[in-house]
Amino acid sequence: MGKQRIALIGADGQLGSDLIKTLDSQEVYPLYYPDFDIKDTYQTRKTIQSLSTDVVINTAAYHRVDECEDNPEESFAVNTLAVRELALLCREMDVILVHFSTDYVFDGKKHAPYVEDDPPNPLSVYAVSKLAGEYFVQNILKKYFLIRTCGLYGEAGCWGKGTNFVDRMIHLSKGGEAIRVVNDQWVTPTSSAELAQKVNDLLRTTHWGLYHLTNEGECTWYKFAEAVFELLDSDVRPEAVDSRTFGAKAPRPGYSVLQNRNAEKIGITHFSHWKTALEVYLKKKGCVSS
Repeated sequence: MGKQRIALIGADGQLGSDLIKTLDSQEVYPLYYPDFDIKDTYQTRKTIQSLSTDVVINTAAYHRVDECEDNPEESFAVNTLAVRELALLCREMDVILVHFSTDYVFDGKKHAPYVEDDPPNPLSVYAVSKLAGEYFVQNILKKYFLIRTCGLYGEAGCWGKGTNFVDRMIHLSKGGEAIRVVNDQWVTPTSSAELAQKVNDLLRTTHWGLYHLTNEGECTWYKFAEAVFELLDSDVRPEAVDSRTFGAKAPRPGYSVLQNRNAEKIGITHFSHWKTALEVYLKKKGCVSS
């Protein structure tokens, strides 16, 4: 497959920043919020059409999960309705759409890694809005890569949240405040740098459809925090609490580990284990000696 013209929405986020680095052999047109707002249908249409792209990659999302409970209108405007308009535009232009979703579309009751055709059952406004966006992509388009991931973190930090979990733990390791982390939510922390590479691999194929893409292994958020502090050689030890004690507004699945089954079927190579990816990330940030 030759050089592709790619419009990258949300290019300044943690995944968008890593995609720019990874897709450097392609012709990438970065689109930044707030200059480019996916909710502005007219602007989106005008901009994407003017670029005459082969691929549109959408990393934009409203993913402040607890805030979404109080702001369902914004959640659905960004995560659902804007995605529908983008899918309609991509169908009209006959271009590929790459769109990202979340492990939170599941309720966690399976207690085993979820594969792509497991039935979703979202528990929160955020998760419902993301699942609705998925349905629009799948029902409007034939040429799409719909990617669910989990526990994402990257060097650029999360634009919408201000930071990511790892960077927040690094910051807290320098202070004296108590740290509480939930120990009853099982996830797979995923490096945005590795995810970007797998997206690049997918774009070299025409195997359209739904994919789970995460690092290997699983842990609770508490075990993830512990691993951060151990690699930092920090004496800080977080307090393990359950979700009820932690008191987040939006319910989360107790188990939302994803299995990369469809990617394995088409020969996309395995991600590294989450602990290996974490160590690589901390070394890149200069927090751990090489």
